[in-house]
Order: sequence, then structure tokens, then C-alpha cells
Amino acid sequence: MTAAADRSNASVRDDGDAPLFDAVVFAGGGCRCFWQVGFWETAAPALRLQPRVIGAVSAGAAMACMVFADAVAEGVAYFRARVAANRRNVYWLNALKRRPVFPHPQIYRDTILANLDAARLERLRGGPDIRVLLALVPRWLGPRSGYLLALLAYQAETFIKPGPHAALGRQAGFVADVASVRDCRTPEEVADLILHSSCTPPITPVYRRGRRPVLDGGLIDSAPLETIPMPCPSTLVLLTKPFPPECIPSVPGRVYTQPSQPIPVHKWDYTSPEGVQATYDLGRRDGEQFAAAWIRRSDALIAP
Repeated sequence: MTAAADRSNASVRDDGDAPLFDAVVFAGGGCRCFWQVGFWETAAPALRLQPRVIGAVSAGAAMACMVFADAVAEGVAYFRARVAANRRNVYWLNALKRRPVFPHPQIYRDTILANLDAARLERLRGGPDIRVLLALVPRWLGPRSGYLLALLAYQAETFIKPGPHAALGRQAGFVADVASVRDCRTPEEVADLILHSSCTPPITPVYRRGRRPVLDGGLIDSAPLETIPMPCPSTLVLLTKPFPPECIPSVPGRVYTQPSQPIPVHKWDYTSPEGVQATYDLGRRDGEQFAAAWIRRSDALIAP
């Protein structure tokens, strides 16, 4: 399996009409999440994956929507074209003109809306329940001070407890909020939900959900298991960067898979179409290997 933490596969069933995985989690990670799309494109048909629920956060939510709206080819091509035309990730002189310094929010939103028309929205709402995690800023903080606290928590987490599941954001007072894509009535509402879940000032503006400021849901959990309703017998977690095996939890019924090598694009690099394509291609190769290893394992289990 893809340099992955396959720590509990034996408890995951494959009994006839039952799905191999009841739920799939799309972790966050910006442009690294294109790995998930490539992985799904090869692993899902080979293993006939038909999850009932999807948990997602940040750019992982964008990728999940791209997959289940059947917009992968167009979405990847559109994003590659936009970043190919974008010369840099920061336009400092724009500050003098009172224009956005960072191009990311507009490209991000445009990519979602350009590939989500009314027909695809209905397909998306009729597919698995995509549940998106957001982080509500503590009521005693403003959005900017909340972001500074979030940044400190994120950096501390990296050094104190590296792994796919955050904890310090919640301990710092950030509150989890889960919203379903099925409740979005227009493509614009889907784009708002995804951008809210990806809110990372100063790259993005400060967004509000209702009256309350929100930040990237990865502050609560970058691989958001709490978006999955319980009980859920089997869950596949798609990470977006490699972790050492000892950092991956071992939980019955849960399978983690991750890139087989470091992702070849930075999560906020909106200037590298080659990096995006290489990330997607790596996901396809890893998905093929994951599916092949799973099939071999299943054949061995049923062999006389």
C-alpha cells in the first residue's frame, strides 16, 4: 500500500453489496490535495468504492466536490491553466493600489464555480453526503487575533505531536462546525463553504459564517474524522503528506493511506501547473498500487 499506514485492514469488510468503505476522509493540504483526486481516479473504480459519507476539510473539500460532481478532468485542466497564467504568489505592489496582494482566493473560487453548474450541483447533492469541517474563532477573540492564536497552535502542534490529527486548536478554544454540501442551494454557496473551510489569513480574506469569523477547519483536525457520523464500520483516510508509521493511529476499521513520496508542489503555490500535474500523477500511481495491494490481500484471504 502507498507508503501508507495500513494498520487495521483486517477489520474492514467486503461482503457482497456492502461498501468496502462506508466513509472516506479527504484531508486538507492546499495544492497537495490534487494527490487525492489522482488517487481516487485509479483506486475507486478498481475497488468499486461507493462511500455513503465523505468527511473533508479545506482544499480536501474542494477535491471531494470535484470528484463527486464528476468534474475531475475539467477541474484539473482549469486550475492548471489559471496557475500557468499566474506569475507569482504575492503581488506586493497591489497593496499600494488597494488591490488583493494574494491571487489565491479568486483563482480558488473561480475554479470551483467554473466547474460546478446546476446539473453538477444536483449530482453532487445526490451523491454521498459531503460533510465539511470549519473552525469557529473563540468568541473572546477577533478574527485577526484568532488567526495569530491559530498560527501558534499549528506551529506548536508540528513540533509537539506530529501526526494527521490536530488537537491544540481545539484546546486553544476553536470550535468545530460541520456543514453538509447537501444544504448548499447554489454553486456560490458551495464555493463559500469551501473557502470558509480554507480560510487562512492573510492569504485569504477573513470570512464569516453568519456573524462569527471562521478559519481553516484543519485547526480542529486536518483529517477530520469527526465529520463522519457514528457508528461507521469502515473509513478510508486520504492524507496529503507522508507521516512516519509511528505517527499514524491504529484503530480497527480505519485505514490510512498517504503519498508514497513528498508531494512535488507547495500547498499555496499557485504558479506551478507542472507541480499540480505531477501531484495528480503521483496520486494516480499510488492509487493503482493501493488497489492492486488490496486485491492481492483479498485474494490471499479467500484462497483455499
